[in-house]
Amino acid sequence: MNNTGNETKVPLPSIWLSLAPILALIAMLFFSVTAFGVGTLDGASQLTLLVSAAVAAAIGIGVYKIKWQHLESAFITTIADVMPSILVLLLIGALSGAWMCSGIVPGFIYYGMKIIHPQFFLATACIVCAVVSMMTGSSWTTIATIGLALIGIGRAQGFEPGIVAGAIISGSYFGDKMSPLSDTTVLASSVTDTPLFTHIRYMMVTTVPAMTITLIIFLFLGLNHEVTSTEQMDFISKGLCSKFNISPWIFLVPALTAILIALKTPSIIALFISAIMGGVFALIFQQNALVEIAEGGSALKGAVIALYGDASLDFADKTLKELTESGGMAGMLNTVWLILCAMVFGGIMKGCRMLDAITALFIRAIRGRTSMIASTVASGSFFNIILADQYLAIILTGGMYMPVYTSKGYENRLLSRTTEDAVTVTSPLIPWSTCGMTQATMLNVPTITYLPYSFFNILCPIFTIAVAALGFGIKRTISGNEK
Repeated sequence: MNNTGNETKVPLPSIWLSLAPILALIAMLFFSVTAFGVGTLDGASQLTLLVSAAVAAAIGIGVYKIKWQHLESAFITTIADVMPSILVLLLIGALSGAWMCSGIVPGFIYYGMKIIHPQFFLATACIVCAVVSMMTGSSWTTIATIGLALIGIGRAQGFEPGIVAGAIISGSYFGDKMSPLSDTTVLASSVTDTPLFTHIRYMMVTTVPAMTITLIIFLFLGLNHEVTSTEQMDFISKGLCSKFNISPWIFLVPALTAILIALKTPSIIALFISAIMGGVFALIFQQNALVEIAEGGSALKGAVIALYGDASLDFADKTLKELTESGGMAGMLNTVWLILCAMVFGGIMKGCRMLDAITALFIRAIRGRTSMIASTVASGSFFNIILADQYLAIILTGGMYMPVYTSKGYENRLLSRTTEDAVTVTSPLIPWSTCGMTQATMLNVPTITYLPYSFFNILCPIFTIAVAALGFGIKRTISGNEK
């Protein structure tokens, strides 16, 4: 697959031809969402990405005489970069199935309904996810564990799933963004040559106000929420107890997971151990539920099914049935399929240098400080949309703007903060990105449904541009006109 030397021979395409695949993508996505609704992830979006990739490839080959081998090498490299994330995604599917059938998630729901008052639930959920994500450094792990329980508690208390998911996403990405254990935080500081804790401290200028407003909004929404009757919550509690042996002992598995994360165990190893331990605890505490999942087979068979496939219990009540369903690793396959198609599209766009042409357009728009920050935010968000991967978007945004910030005399920490505000927090808002697809799959809430309520993720890019306009905390090493 090697195409040594070809990369430097690829000409820079025109901006209009570079935008053609993107316009095709937008048009086809609009059609697929209109025609298929939430079912668009079952295949329509995947086909849309592949057709858009074909448009880009046709332009590259037909107009600019780029060899197919070069484009193939480009998207294979892009796919290789996300393979660890795909493995993590499959393990998260296994973990969510194991934690459900072992009674861990039902246990969180059972005790959470008794402890968390509905009027303060949204703000509490946001804060809890922020703390857990800060400690773990991973929004994905936070959402797959405590987030899964919180979405169940919220539904039981009568909240719309989109609002609860928005609180979970907001808190999880606050912690992901501010934790020194987060890979995106480390990556953004590394790409821009900024000391890690300098980067984290500087992000507080935009992140703390965004989170403060987010919590105020969730507190307001919670106080105005019509509290579900205690009879409904009692009904759900009794329903969970009828199928699961809910005991404090089952929380040893989350405790073990926390210890593994604190010891900085690689995420793949930590998730695998946690999923297996969940299966073991299910065999110890939930044998009746496992037999039901196996449709009369052995408890061991039920545990294996929960890890890899659809597992559900027979509840007459629809809410209880939805609360306790899980898809295991198989439930993540549509997401994996979509990620692979997105990587093909992003890889071909990159191989044709169409991203370079669009990037040049952003840079030409820079006139002063505010436009420079706004251009960085637009570029980072754009790379999230096109590449569907936050790591690639961080690398490209940081690398592309580093010479611009340096030539204009701005500190590296300004670029590192803007990159995180533009990329990390907006990644779960893109329905076909790795983050957007993963969070929607884990929480069983479509991205478009939770997007309007992900207040923190929406506010961060706005605040980073507003702070630039005010010039607060921004220093220069050379003089010049600022706007």
